[in-house]
Amino acid sequence: MDPQDSASATKPNLGSKVTKVATYYHPRTWKEKGLWWTLGLFVVTYLIVVIVLGFLWSRSPGEFDVRENALAMANKDEKKLVPGYVTTATAIRIAETLLDKPGGYLSNDVTPPGIYLDNIPNWEFGALTELRDLVRSMRNDFSRSQTQSVEDKDLQVADPQFNYDSNSWILPSTESEYRKGIKALYRYLERLSDDKTYDGQFFTRADNLNAYLAVVEKRLGSLAQRLAASVGQTRFNTDLAGDPNARQSTPTPAQSHVKTPWTKIDDNFFEARGYSWALLHTLRALEVDFASVLADKNAVVSLKQIIRELENTQAFIWSPLILNGTGFGPMANHSLIMASYISRANAAIIDLRNLLVQG
Repeated sequence: MDPQDSASATKPNLGSKVTKVATYYHPRTWKEKGLWWTLGLFVVTYLIVVIVLGFLWSRSPGEFDVRENALAMANKDEKKLVPGYVTTATAIRIAETLLDKPGGYLSNDVTPPGIYLDNIPNWEFGALTELRDLVRSMRNDFSRSQTQSVEDKDLQVADPQFNYDSNSWILPSTESEYRKGIKALYRYLERLSDDKTYDGQFFTRADNLNAYLAVVEKRLGSLAQRLAASVGQTRFNTDLAGDPNARQSTPTPAQSHVKTPWTKIDDNFFEARGYSWALLHTLRALEVDFASVLADKNAVVSLKQIIRELENTQAFIWSPLILNGTGFGPMANHSLIMASYISRANAAIIDLRNLLVQG
């Protein structure tokens, strides 16, 4: 081959290589590569942050001292701890914990990590259920001396505010509505401790406490049944038992098999844990405010036993998952353990109600 032909054949190859090298090192190419590297780094960082926050926000809030909490709201003034002050301060603290705990209120979140977390939202719903029951009882029973007495103006506002949709994230948001309820409770708390005649009232009567415990009894009974259904049960229909004249609207079978879907087992567990957490603090507060009533009925120890059972529901969970072993199988069943504590607390509440009625 002619050397000139060989040289001419080499030139295009060399030129194409030069072009590729120039293109690779061109500022525009590096800018595009830098953009993709930045985007990739952002995505990885975002995922890490979301996962870490998910773990941190999934921790249940700890317990607090109800009397110290009330003293803090009273600016350390013991004279302000009139009947009902500790209970109202506890209701406020429960509500503020729902909104101000790490991650804030998660039940209505529409972005990660809140949108994929389900344990804490179920815990929130359990605590919210007890808060709603307490505020409703404060409105209908504790703040009224007789059935014909007038409702408290601030509790009349707080009650519906806490019953607002728990999953609304905008227009208006759940948090904004619950904040209005908290402000109403603060106004009621302030009126409780002032010296104005016929202002805020809280009546520590045995019948008022009994009415509230009647609601708690039904809540705990329902939670215990739902938790026990984690392993499946065949139940007899006892809906009409004890009343020969009782009727119901639609027929039901004499026996039915009830089993919780595996996707709902941890939901029921954390709902029960959240309700028990809020109820634990409420009963501690009622123990302070109703001290004279409980002592007169010789029922102080009964209430302390209920509190002890509820304290067991807040024990640290060592397993990363809520286990659902069979009743006597080799694997633990966290739902049955929770149901056991709640059932024992429920039985003790029945005994306490009898003491309040009979003395």
